[in-house]
Amino acid sequence: MKNVGIALGFGALLITALSFTNSVSKAHLATKDSKVHWISFEKAIEKSKTEPRKLMIDLYTEWCGWCKRMDKDTFEDEDIADYLNEHYYSVKFDAEYKKDIVYNGKTYKFIQNGRRGYHELAAELANGRLSFPTTVFMDEQQRLIQPLPGYKDPVLFEQIITYFGEDMHKKMPWEKYQRTYKKKGNDAPIEAMPVKH
Repeated sequence: MKNVGIALGFGALLITALSFTNSVSKAHLATKDSKVHWISFEKAIEKSKTEPRKLMIDLYTEWCGWCKRMDKDTFEDEDIADYLNEHYYSVKFDAEYKKDIVYNGKTYKFIQNGRRGYHELAAELANGRLSFPTTVFMDEQQRLIQPLPGYKDPVLFEQIITYFGEDMHKKMPWEKYQRTYKKKGNDAPIEAMPVKH
């Protein structure tokens, strides 16, 4: 009888955990209510053919807590969402995506690795260094500008998207840009916040 009680208790705990995981997963996915206009990688490439724009790719996984925090803190910031929607195609890419993606004549697949795995395209975009979240920036011809691993708060992320969005990365080093960056409507430079992992 004691074993039945333990089994029922464990079963209830498992069901609760699974339902929580399910609701977190669904909440993490881009929705119609997102301030950022998220599109798929394939759609971004297709749209770039007729209206070239840079790509900002959010590499995430469903189990990544810092990814969820960046969704909530950074991507829901109105200034950031407005800038991304105007200057970039924003892609939310699950690094554990299971379906094949054909890009530049090559088929990228999901690779099983232990209990989890990774998508080959995510690994290539992150230069083989998968950590989550990683934000990848590509130019208008889909050439890799730079992957940036780790959580970025809204203050730092706004500097990053304008640095790449306005091609300042071609004109000055990041450190100089950070010292001179001024938020629109504010004459004071914004100090960089430390990157959290």
